[in-house]
Order: sequence, then C-alpha cells, then structure tokens
Amino acid sequence: MELESMRLRLESVDDSPSKEYRVADGRVEVRMLDPQGVSLRRAGSAWRRLTPEQLSIQVERNTVVAQWLERRLGWRRLLQACVAQEASPWGIAERTSHPAL
Repeated sequence: MELESMRLRLESVDDSPSKEYRVADGRVEVRMLDPQGVSLRRAGSAWRRLTPEQLSIQVERNTVVAQWLERRLGWRRLLQACVAQEASPWGIAERTSHPAL
C-alpha cells in the first residue's frame, strides 16, 4: 500500500492546529500541524504514538479517524490495537479457538 494512503489529515476550522494521522511501523501515530500545514516542532508536536486507550476512545465515538483506520487496517487489527499492551497488534496472532457452546 502506498505511504500517502496511510495518512489522514484533519483540517482545523479555526486557527488551531490541524492533525495528521499515519500508520507507521505497525503503530498509529499523530502530529499537530500549523494552519499552513507545516509540522509544529515544539515539544510534543512531533509524531507520537496513540495509546490503546486513545484508539479505544476514537472507536467508541466512531470518529472519522476510527472509520479511516478500520478501512486501512480492518476491524480485527483495529480491535487488537485497542486492547494491545506493549506489543504491536500486527505481531499478535489471531486466536482460532472458541469457547464451547
């Protein structure tokens, strides 16, 4: 998949910074952009990884970000990312066993 298709940019409606999301190295990351689209170089404005909790909130609220991630990753990988501990969810094998009914 092309790198450009793995990025989502959300423009701000006012003068506040926009956000750009990407999937890189098996992680979902975000960074802040100024109104002209230039990455903010301040502390905390570089690419930073979204935690499983932050991803879960996006999914619970059915945000544009969650919808984009579901299309790019699939719902299983997105769910794994929401519950992952420290390991990348893309390295976790899918479970095939099911409890007896």
